[in-house]
Amino acid sequence: MVGAFLAGLLLVGVILIRAPGTERSTGDKFADSPAVVPMSPVSSDNVAAGPASGPRLAILVDDFGYDPVRDAEWLNFPERITVSVLPYGPSSKSFAASARAHGFGVILHVPMEAEGGAADRTESFLLLRGMTPGQIAGRFARMAADVPQANGASNHMGSAFTADIAAMASFAQALKGKGFFFVDSVTSAVSIAIMAMGEAGVPATRRDVFLDDDGRPVEMRRQWAAVIALAKERGEAVLLCHARRETRKVLLDLLPQLHAEGIRPVTVEELLVAQPAGTAQEH
Repeated sequence: MVGAFLAGLLLVGVILIRAPGTERSTGDKFADSPAVVPMSPVSSDNVAAGPASGPRLAILVDDFGYDPVRDAEWLNFPERITVSVLPYGPSSKSFAASARAHGFGVILHVPMEAEGGAADRTESFLLLRGMTPGQIAGRFARMAADVPQANGASNHMGSAFTADIAAMASFAQALKGKGFFFVDSVTSAVSIAIMAMGEAGVPATRRDVFLDDDGRPVEMRRQWAAVIALAKERGEAVLLCHARRETRKVLLDLLPQLHAEGIRPVTVEELLVAQPAGTAQEH
């Protein structure tokens, strides 16, 4: 299946398309404020059957959809991950469908306005501060329709948008209308995303550690050690990384440690399935 998928894409020359860029995230841990809005139990192919004990780690991999060959390489990743797919890319639809079939979580990577005017190939469909609620909802709905397998969203860039109260309130309502959850990539130290989602009743969490903000293997291993320690201390954690080949290689090398430490890989959706009332954790 993957071979046929690649062949069709390569025939139309998508190999020449450059993937969108990324905005550097801010910070590693946020231990002093609420960072999880739980969700009610849902019927989904990605939610494991029955509870299991022990720490959990959700690995969220960003920026799929614009590099068909590289995207396909992630489909044989041996553990449960959540893939964040940019809309309108040459492989967005087909990759999302294949990822869902492989049991991965699938969310929409929503391009949002960055501070300083940073932009990439998603510039024509960014969510911008100053848009009306209707404009935000309409643009988001079209992006969601392009990746119909998604049942959650995260922000691509967005350091300006996620810090804007009015913009995030409108976006939270758009997510609520679709029944989506949200993951804050934390590209801004003053992001109000979790607050906005909580006020709208949208299940939400945020990444705890960014694996490959610095792409050197030695630094990725340091960040891995940090998220392992956090998961063991708190019982769960969210690790964010990019869909890069070097990142995948390092992760594959490190996975045996995950099991040795007794940490269970899960999807983001599984972390957000509601616990008993009043047990929402603080990150």
